[in-house]
Amino acid sequence: MFISLTPRYNNGRSADDIIQELREQLPVHAPAPARINLLKLSGGPPSSMPISIKVRGDDYTLIQRAVDDLTAILQRIAGVTDISSDASPGMQQLITQLNLPAIRRAGLDPASVTRTLRLMTDGEIVAQMTDRGEQLDLRVRSMSNTTEDVYQWLDTLIATPNGQLIPLSELVNTQVKTGFESLRHYNFSRSITLEANLDRAQIDTLEANQRIQDAWQELASEHPGISLDFSGELDDIQESLSALTMLFVLGVGLMYLILGAQFRSYFQPLTILLTIPMAFTGVAYGLWLSNNPLSLYTLYGLVALSGIAVNSAIVLMAAANSRLHNGMSVQHAIVYAARRRLVPIIITAATTMAGLMGLALGLGGKSLIFGPVATAIVWGICVSTLLTLFTIPLIYKLTTRRVVR
Repeated sequence: MFISLTPRYNNGRSADDIIQELREQLPVHAPAPARINLLKLSGGPPSSMPISIKVRGDDYTLIQRAVDDLTAILQRIAGVTDISSDASPGMQQLITQLNLPAIRRAGLDPASVTRTLRLMTDGEIVAQMTDRGEQLDLRVRSMSNTTEDVYQWLDTLIATPNGQLIPLSELVNTQVKTGFESLRHYNFSRSITLEANLDRAQIDTLEANQRIQDAWQELASEHPGISLDFSGELDDIQESLSALTMLFVLGVGLMYLILGAQFRSYFQPLTILLTIPMAFTGVAYGLWLSNNPLSLYTLYGLVALSGIAVNSAIVLMAAANSRLHNGMSVQHAIVYAARRRLVPIIITAATTMAGLMGLALGLGGKSLIFGPVATAIVWGICVSTLLTLFTIPLIYKLTTRRVVR
């Protein structure tokens, strides 16, 4: 049984409190074997289980032994809950293996015995035809009676070349065992996925996965041919960070190209892009003072902030270049630009901050996801604007040596 809960608040109770209450109310004794997992759905990445381990190998029996040892490791780690795997038992299977010495004594060919087994079970495809555009297979099957007794089915008589009849059970070795509900593969290898949830108050995702890896290093020699692939939240986080880094580099590269074409300079766009780390400094202090976490959503907000933080520097340097072109000295040009563009820069930054202030403070309802994003952008704009008014004129004065033509 699987129960999904969205992270909403109900009468002051969080989803974690509701999950704990459900665990206490669920019946301990069940009439049949059951597995109960409680998973709290998140609003975005990472959205998978904190611990997700793909145990890979060539033999499912060896893989299951490794899964059992990993399960014991997880049970010894405090804070690990809801341990489960996708190796669900399926129906009973009859495994047959040719008894080659008996087949040779009977004067039969192993291929003919295999074909007989195939005709007695699924049948053999002898032709294909098309009916109304749909391809159909023509199978030939034996007319043996359907029976629920496996041993009665194995007593089916097979004719030998010398005219004798021999039971099928003497030609094959059989074994009845419970198989898997489904056979899963990962990266061209058989695999079983082991998952677990975490109590964040006791342990975090990084520490839990690290402890599992350390414990597995001591047992790896006992499981040759078995490899582990850690995914879950760590895999989602790594994938999101890789995509985030690519987006950030692409955004900064496009801004540099646009600014270089506008200012006709290679160095001035770099001066403008210095406001981005200034904004990140404001984000760090803002999240620390507001006690908000640095989440993936906040990092995506930083990418958006990098395109907002450069606006003040663009306005300031464009005005200074205009004065230089009209014949002013470097110092007079930047002082004039700072004095004439001070009010527009402050108004632009203030209006952007005001638009996000309600979401950052949670005036219309606190958002656990977008509240920290708005807080990061507001603090980033505030700090970068103040630093831009002081540092960009200084850098412009130190680096500009001639009139911009």
